[in-house]
Amino acid sequence: MDLVPPSEHQVLVFLVALAVLLAAARGLGALAQRMGQPAVVGELTAGLLLGPSVLGRVSPGVEEWLFPPDHVQTAMIFTVAWLGVIFLLLATGFETDLGLIRRLGRAAGVVSTGSLVVPVVGGLVVGSLMPEIFLGSDDRTGFALFMGAALSISSLPVIAKILGDMGYMRRDFGQLTLAAGMANDVVGWIALGVIAGLVSAGSISVGDVSVTLLGVLGFFLVAFTIGQRLIDHAFRTLRRRGVAPMSRITVLVLITLVASIATQWLGVEAVLGAFVAGVLVGRSPFHDGEVVESVEHASSAFLAPIFFATAGLRVDLGLLADLTVLMWALVVLLVASLTKFLGSILGGSIARLPGRESVALGIALNARGALEIVIASVGLSLGVLNQASYTVVVLMAMATSMMAPPLLKLVLRGWPGTVDEQERLRREEALAQNLVVRTDRILIPTQGGPASLLAAQVVDLAWPTEAKVTLLTAGAIDDDDALAPITGIFDQRPTESKHLPEQDLVAALTEEAKLGYGAIVIGFRPGHHETVAAWIRQVVEETTIPVVLVRGPTRNGRRTPWAFARTLVPVAGGRTAKASQEIAYGISSRLGTETVLAHVAAPGGSFSRREAIRRAAAGLLHQASEQARDAGARVQTLERTGTDAAEEILDMARDVGCDLVVVGSTQKDAGGDLYLGHTTSEILAHARSTVVAVLLPPSG
Repeated sequence: MDLVPPSEHQVLVFLVALAVLLAAARGLGALAQRMGQPAVVGELTAGLLLGPSVLGRVSPGVEEWLFPPDHVQTAMIFTVAWLGVIFLLLATGFETDLGLIRRLGRAAGVVSTGSLVVPVVGGLVVGSLMPEIFLGSDDRTGFALFMGAALSISSLPVIAKILGDMGYMRRDFGQLTLAAGMANDVVGWIALGVIAGLVSAGSISVGDVSVTLLGVLGFFLVAFTIGQRLIDHAFRTLRRRGVAPMSRITVLVLITLVASIATQWLGVEAVLGAFVAGVLVGRSPFHDGEVVESVEHASSAFLAPIFFATAGLRVDLGLLADLTVLMWALVVLLVASLTKFLGSILGGSIARLPGRESVALGIALNARGALEIVIASVGLSLGVLNQASYTVVVLMAMATSMMAPPLLKLVLRGWPGTVDEQERLRREEALAQNLVVRTDRILIPTQGGPASLLAAQVVDLAWPTEAKVTLLTAGAIDDDDALAPITGIFDQRPTESKHLPEQDLVAALTEEAKLGYGAIVIGFRPGHHETVAAWIRQVVEETTIPVVLVRGPTRNGRRTPWAFARTLVPVAGGRTAKASQEIAYGISSRLGTETVLAHVAAPGGSFSRREAIRRAAAGLLHQASEQARDAGARVQTLERTGTDAAEEILDMARDVGCDLVVVGSTQKDAGGDLYLGHTTSEILAHARSTVVAVLLPPSG
C-alpha cells in the first residue's frame, strides 16, 4: 500500500485554516446569540466572510493561502466538516422522541408529504423556465429534475441546530419538524441518486431505484430490530464490566460510523445513518448519559461549527453583480420558500394542526443549509449546474437557513403551544431537574408479599408512567403467582420481571443496579430488633444510585397501607430534602391529597438570631410550597421549634393525622457501618405510619 501523507506545508495550512474557521465560527456564533439569534446563523456567516465573497475580494492572497485550490487541502478541511455533520446528527438522534412522533404520526406523515410534493413541483417549473445561461449542459430535463430535487430537500443538521439553539427541540412542532425533515432528506437523496444516474447514463434504471428503496427500508428494519438489540447488549456489557468512559465513547463512535457507512453505501448519505444511530442509542435503557453529553459537547464546541463554516467557502456572491443571475437567485429563493411554506401549511391544515404550528413547520423545514450545498456540489460535478446556477442554489440554501431563526422567533412569540403541550413541557422540565423521580428505570427487589406491594404502590404513584419498572427476584419463590398482585399495580407502565433462581438476592441486586437504573426501591416490614435489615444495609452500601426504602405502618387501623390521605415531608433545604419532596409531591398530585410541609427550627439564641432563623424557615417553606403547587400538590405548612428534629416530626405526623412520612438522607459511613443519620433512623424506627426514606449516595 502506497500511502502518501500530506507535506509539512499542507499540514501547516490545514491547521491554520482550521483554527481560523473555528475562531470565526464560534466568535460569530456567540455574537449571533447576543443579538438574540441562534449560534448557527453566525457560524454560517463565518464561511461567507472567509470565502471568495468577502476575504477573496478584500485580500485574495490570504484567502488563496488559507484555502488553496488543492485536492489534499480541500479533502482535509471537508473531512473535518463531514465528521461535524455526522456527530451533529448523532446528537440530534439522542433528542428525538419516537414515542412523541408516533403519537403525532398522522400529522408527521401529512406534513412530510406536503412539504415534499409542493416544492418538487415548484422546482420543476423553475428549472423549466430558467435561461440557458444557468444550464451546465444541453439537458433541460435533467436540469429541471435536479432543481425539483434540490427544492424538496430540508437540511436536517441545520434544522436540528436551529431548534436546539432556540430551545424548540422538545416542542410538538420541533419533533414534527425532525420527522418531516428526515423524510424530506431520505426521499430527496434517493431522488438525487436517480437523477444522477439519469444524467450519467442517459436513462433511469428502475432496478437501481428499487434496490436503493429496498436497501433503505432494509436498513431501518435491521436497525430497529437486530441493531437495537446489539446496541443494548453492548451498553449492558460495558455497564456490567464497569469500563472507563473512554471505552464507552469508543463504542458509541463505532456504532455511529457503522450506521453511517451503511447508509452511505446505500447512496442516501452518511448523515441519515448517524441520525438513526443517535435514535437507537437514546432508546437504549443502558446508554450512558455522561458519554452522550461528552459527544454532544465535542460536536457543539468543535466539529459542528467547522461544518457550518465550511458551507459558505465555495459561495461567490460576486456573481450576483450580473442582474440576470441576481433576478433568478431571488426567484429561486422565493419559489423555494413559498412552496416549502405552503406545502407544510397544507399538510398541517389537513392534519388539523394549530395555525401557528403549521406556519412554524413551514419556516423550519425551509432551512436547506449545508446539505443543499452538498447537492449543489454534486450537480456542479455532474455538469448539471454551472457556476452561476451553483451560486443561485447555494445562495438559496444560505438565505433560507438564516431566515428561519428570526421568522420562527416572530411567529412563536407569545405562543406557548396547546394546553396539552404546555403541560408536557412543564412536566418534562420538572422531571429533568429532579434528583430521584425521573423517567429512568426503577429496580424493585421482591419475593412477593405486602411489603413489596406497598413499595410498588409508592413507585406507581410517585414516578411518571414512562419510568419502566424491573421486578428482580432471586432464589426460590414458593408461589409462581406471587408477583401477580405487584405486576397488576403497574398496568399503565412498562414492566419486566427478572428471576435468578440460583443467585443470592443481594448479589443479584447490586449486579443489576449497574445497568443504568435511576433508583432502587425496597419494601420491608417494621422490625423488632433492627430498624433496617442487614441485607438492605449491604445493598445500600454497595450501590452508587439512590435507594428508596418503603417501610410499612406499625398499625394499619382502618386504612389499607397505601391509602395515603395526608403526607408529611420535612423541609430543611439541601438535596436530600428536595429528593424526599419529589416523592411526596408526586404521590399527592396523583391522589389529589394533601402534603404537609414541616420545618423544625433550632431554639434559643439572641433576638437577631431567632429572626434570621424565622426568615430562613419562611423562605424554605415558601419555596417548597411553590414547587408543590407547580407539581400539582395541595399543601399546608407547619413550623416547630425543638432540639430533636426527629421527635418534632413524629409529633407533627401524629398531630395532623399523617399516614405517610417521606424523609431524605445521605448514606454515611460510621466506622465501617452504614449510618442513615439520627432523624431518618428515628423516624424509620418509631413512626406509626408508612415511611419512605430516600437515601442518596455520598456523591449526590
